Amino acid sequence: MLLIGNGKVVTRDAACPFIENGAVAVEGKLIKECGDTAQLRSKYPDAQYIDAKGRLVMPGFINTHMHYYSTFARGISLGGKPATTFGEVLSGLWWRLDKQLTLDDVYYSCIGPMIDQVRSGATSVVDHHASPFAVEGSLFKIAEAAKLLGLRSNLCYECSDRDGEQIAAAGIKENIDFAKHCQKQNDDMLGALFGLHAQMTVSEKTLAKCVEAAAGAGIGFHIHAAEGIEDVVDAISKYDMRVIERLHKHGVLSEKSIAVHCIHVTEEEIDLLKESGVAVAHNPQSNMGNAVGVSPVLKMLKKGVLVGMGTDGYSADVLDSYKTAAILHKHAKGRPSVAWGEPPLMLFENNKKIMERFINGKIGSLSKDCYADIVIVDYKGPTPINADTINSHILFGITGRHVDTTIINGKVVMKDRVLLNIDEEALMAKSREHAEKLWKRI
Repeated sequence: MLLIGNGKVVTRDAACPFIENGAVAVEGKLIKECGDTAQLRSKYPDAQYIDAKGRLVMPGFINTHMHYYSTFARGISLGGKPATTFGEVLSGLWWRLDKQLTLDDVYYSCIGPMIDQVRSGATSVVDHHASPFAVEGSLFKIAEAAKLLGLRSNLCYECSDRDGEQIAAAGIKENIDFAKHCQKQNDDMLGALFGLHAQMTVSEKTLAKCVEAAAGAGIGFHIHAAEGIEDVVDAISKYDMRVIERLHKHGVLSEKSIAVHCIHVTEEEIDLLKESGVAVAHNPQSNMGNAVGVSPVLKMLKKGVLVGMGTDGYSADVLDSYKTAAILHKHAKGRPSVAWGEPPLMLFENNKKIMERFINGKIGSLSKDCYADIVIVDYKGPTPINADTINSHILFGITGRHVDTTIINGKVVMKDRVLLNIDEEALMAKSREHAEKLWKRI
């Protein structure tokens, strides 16, 4: 039994959203109950006790779209002319980098961002991977790293035709092999989706194979959708339909799937997103960085689309996306009165709804029988903190670096900003070694 007490408990449970001097009792991997610290200490006198010291106790954060391998681009210098379009960003950076990844590179490219996720309080992550010349076993390598760090993870391999039919087939096989592995494990710490890069890099032939394979495995898709205008131009020129229309026609969009970005979408396509039940992952920092446009997420949410929030590899701290979303949509609309309620809805409510589609248990709330994914945040605030003000404190006062303790599935994986049970210095040294060698090969 573990008891976290003497904290301001932000439960994200509508029945009891905030406990001033609260405690969370954990039994095994599940939350047993939340309540007053004195009462629960008396009730569970033998529990291992963690004193929150008046700090915030909250559910761990969820990231619904990440690219771990992209961290190996941090600091890279490729020379040549700067990219002027999103297509040039893909071909000039990402499709050069991912071709050089070995299986060992895949593993160590995860280590840095996974450590950063734990440090910033992310406890559940949906990752989208590509390593076209090291496909077989790549998802298993990421899973190995996730197990070491203790992160709840959902993984997929990015299928496309950009490197030929043989590699596309290998991508299909990796997705299915990994999905079968996860189903056999039957552990909500590890799950699988079927990865597709984007409709513009997947032919009709390959798409049909992917749809058939995913249906046979009982899993949905994780795909970039209408991120750049190039995706739309490709869909119209080749198939005489728009991106969401093509994906909908082929059955890619469903409650089992995540469509990422959805920037260049029409009213009719938003209706298709709603009709299909697909989840959408919004990545505001990445969208701004790639200059691809502003996703109409405010309109999607108004129409009832389930929109969550990711980082797209731009950051490991999903609170960065939260803060950016609040600013971006005000700026884009030219109205400071908008986008107050939507960012917290996406991050704190919709992300847990999305993640719960891929696990059997409950997550993202400090309430009975939810998985014990908990963070202690070293922030006490210059103004009152309560159920009505907490989202504003997170928006304007808290970053991932305020996270002091991270507990995942009932296990303490970081305490006092120190990650437990790993040699962080040695792992990061190996990461730098692999990154340097990879840079020389590009």
